[in-house]
Amino acid sequence: MRALRRVIGWLVAIIALAAALFLIWAMMSGRPQDLPWTPLDLGEPIGLSTGRKLAALGSDFGQCRALLDRAGVRYTTLPVRREGAHCGYADGVRFTAGGARRIGFAPAALGIACPVAAALAMWEWNVVQPAAQRHFGKRVTRIDHFGSFNCRRIYGRDSGTWSEHATADAIDVAGFRLADGTRITVVGDWRDTAARSAFLREVRDGACTLFATTLSPDYNAAHRDHLHLDQANRGTLGWRACR
Repeated sequence: MRALRRVIGWLVAIIALAAALFLIWAMMSGRPQDLPWTPLDLGEPIGLSTGRKLAALGSDFGQCRALLDRAGVRYTTLPVRREGAHCGYADGVRFTAGGARRIGFAPAALGIACPVAAALAMWEWNVVQPAAQRHFGKRVTRIDHFGSFNCRRIYGRDSGTWSEHATADAIDVAGFRLADGTRITVVGDWRDTAARSAFLREVRDGACTLFATTLSPDYNAAHRDHLHLDQANRGTLGWRACR
């Protein structure tokens, strides 16, 4: 028992030392976005704590809207929607033209939960556009998607856990359109030519730093034609999945 207490004491000391070193590093590196207690700023680069801060916006619609406003993102607030006991949203928004975002969505009538909108904006600025420039030398002008809100359970089953789509906390991204008209699709290019496949995997990996769940064709056959991105708030521990 005494030996066990010594081991636990050493583990606690090591964890405390690691936390102190991380704090010193984050403060000296001038990266407030790495610290869990600093305010979220959508205009800052992605940090170690950005994803959890974005997910936490699910409990503060007003703060989420304020962050979009501060970042220059144009949007409209959607009416509260309720469908039965498990479906609907009270924090829905829809992007509008102009502002800090220069990218469109097809179909255009995309209603999403505000934390998803905030994460999509950061994904475009920090991940999608830089990756498109690296691989193709062109900007992405449009994201093609299969929708967001859908009152259903996971995989459309008759029972079990409700999908994040049931509360508009998810979006399924099908592909991207470049400035020259080139279309890149998940179903056609995930395992195709080097540049297209590399681009899709890079934007998938980048999404993992911003969304609570990111699922791709590498996860299972049900995701062979899209990237599932959701921003469910899974509590303070910020459980995340990236496949």
